[in-house]
Amino acid sequence: MPENVTGSLVLDGKWVREQIFAELKPRIAKLAATKRRPGLAVILVGNDPGSEIYVRLKIKTCEELGIYSEKITRPDTVTTAELLGIIEGLNQRPEIDGILVQTPLPPQVDKDHVLRALNPNKDVDGFHPVNVGALVENIPGPRACTPVGIMEMLRRYNIPVEGRKAVVVGRSDIVGKPMALLLLHANATVTICHSKTSNLAEECRRADILVAAIGRAHLITREYIKPGATIIDVGMNRKADGKVAGDVNPEDAKALASAYTPVPGGVGPLTISTLMANAVDLAEQHLCSG
Repeated sequence: MPENVTGSLVLDGKWVREQIFAELKPRIAKLAATKRRPGLAVILVGNDPGSEIYVRLKIKTCEELGIYSEKITRPDTVTTAELLGIIEGLNQRPEIDGILVQTPLPPQVDKDHVLRALNPNKDVDGFHPVNVGALVENIPGPRACTPVGIMEMLRRYNIPVEGRKAVVVGRSDIVGKPMALLLLHANATVTICHSKTSNLAEECRRADILVAAIGRAHLITREYIKPGATIIDVGMNRKADGKVAGDVNPEDAKALASAYTPVPGGVGPLTISTLMANAVDLAEQHLCSG
């Protein structure tokens, strides 16, 4: 575990990521020995610079771990019907264990229709309604990557969750809602806040664990932070100078929190490691059922 050199423990996402990768490698090697490497297909539409960077990183990570990957690119003029056809083909291919549709998608594409066309057993992002339902019921299934990565970070840093008050700021389907459910399943007492919450600072100050995922740079300042809280900053906001800023003021987190995630280097590395773990989980399940 990285050393705590200041009063607040810096939660290092890269350290957690490397642990997860080290645990995945023998599992991947075992699958490869059966001539059944995990297979991940990534669908990239258009030329969004952020999406291109993310997809490039995902493909590179697959190569480093020994996971088979395919990148399928289409122009931003693609239709919903074309994407549905691609997904249907991937659903039928036994060597593809996970399918990822990189968002955002162009406005003419029905995103919900596209994501729901995925075979739930190949939904590596955990966004399909079947898998969301499995999360609500707390039964096995692919889970949203960032929230699962955060739970792994808390576990590996031995930060207790059970019985503690957790506040999640943000209600997105990708982070806020699944994060709240995972904390609830871990026996935290959970409050979900959002842009319409009254007295947001007061709600946040109750938190032993505060997860900021609202997408507003440095919204969370010292008046939002309970001294000694654990602060998880999911924000990745691009400032005018091109630098990335989290949702939490880092100096205030450093001064008041018992532990906090930096931006960058905190939550970011967890998402891709959990994505790879989901792909390996699905490959193992497909091998057993196949």
